[in-house]
Amino acid sequence: MGILVLVGAGPGDPDLITLKGLNAIKKADVILYDALIDKRLLEYAAEKCEKIFVGKRGYQKSLSQERINEMCVEYCKSNNYVVRLKGGDPFVFGRGHEEVEYAALFGIESKVIPGLSSITSLSTLQGVPLTRRNITSGFTVVTAVNKDVDLTDELINGIKSDLTLVVLMGLKKLGRICDLYKVRNKMELPVMIIQNGSLPNEKCVTGTIETIEQKVIDKNVSSPAIMIIGKVVGVKQTEREVLNGQ
Repeated sequence: MGILVLVGAGPGDPDLITLKGLNAIKKADVILYDALIDKRLLEYAAEKCEKIFVGKRGYQKSLSQERINEMCVEYCKSNNYVVRLKGGDPFVFGRGHEEVEYAALFGIESKVIPGLSSITSLSTLQGVPLTRRNITSGFTVVTAVNKDVDLTDELINGIKSDLTLVVLMGLKKLGRICDLYKVRNKMELPVMIIQNGSLPNEKCVTGTIETIEQKVIDKNVSSPAIMIIGKVVGVKQTEREVLNGQ
């Protein structure tokens, strides 16, 4: 049997992968890679390495998770060092544990190399703290929709909280999310939306619950994007005002 190594590639910029993750890529016989990884990382693989795209994207036709699980096992059975290269961190909304669990059913050893998650790294790159003393004591991270393509209970509960809310895969539900905040009279709450974070084609739009929908349209922002909602987003604007002597 070979070995399955799940590697977190980070939020996008290939320089943000860990050294341990990069070393795993160099050792790989086979790399099964996702849609959101930067393909420049594949250039570090050995010449003999087989590189196979297995990426999934929301609302698009793609391989099922079940088929990806099977492919991991099939290549490991041929005594390969198999790297499963995933965006962000494999165990954060990445279904990495499902792949490890499936491989274990066949007696295949797995290792996991963490990666920087877009949840925390992209806000940091924008200079926005997810927590800030005297503003908020924590943050909540949610996906926008459940398997029935409806807003998750966790998202709805997060909107009721004063904690920073980080929403993944939520751009298509932006209107409904804003409506729920408006019902709570939070029209002036700051919002930041980051598309293709950390990459050269990154777009970052900042507004409020009242203005963000139009700004997204004006800037032609689309998925993949991460949404940060909360008073901490306003810290960035305050910083600009201080630098400008306002």
